[in-house]
Amino acid sequence: MMDGNKLKELRELVEFLKANEIAEFDMEQDDLKVRIKFAGEPAVAAAPTGGIDLAQLSRLMASAPAGGAVAAPAHAAAPAVSAAAPAPVEEALHEVKSPIVGTFYESPSPGADPFVKIGDQVEVGQVLCIVEAMKLMNEIEADVAGEVVKRIATSGQPVEYGQPLFAIRAR
Repeated sequence: MMDGNKLKELRELVEFLKANEIAEFDMEQDDLKVRIKFAGEPAVAAAPTGGIDLAQLSRLMASAPAGGAVAAPAHAAAPAVSAAAPAPVEEALHEVKSPIVGTFYESPSPGADPFVKIGDQVEVGQVLCIVEAMKLMNEIEADVAGEVVKRIATSGQPVEYGQPLFAIRAR
């Protein structure tokens, strides 16, 4: 249960995030975990990928330029509990997730065209990307037919087991 001071701080945090157009925010302090995600237009600032404590947040808020964007320091991602007003229902998109830990590549070789682009129609079994693990190139295939709506992973970056790679609007 949150006391009045923490609830007040949470309200101030929500207002701060809105004012700085930060679309997504995770915070972890003691036994409290908060994830705030705003629906709507893309944010100006990059969303933090992990937790931040209230003392760090206070320093960030105090040093923030008026109307400027602030990105919180990234920490290890942790599961979070939603603490914001209920977001509008979004279209249900199927996420293709990494079956292994490795490095994500969107094309078969450097400089080559990507396997798929946003807006492409894909079929079940069509190769979407490669995840390299221990010098082995593992082709990741679509497990649903539909339209590629979003590439979530970044080419050349590490991915974890179960991490979303693509969002597909299933047919």
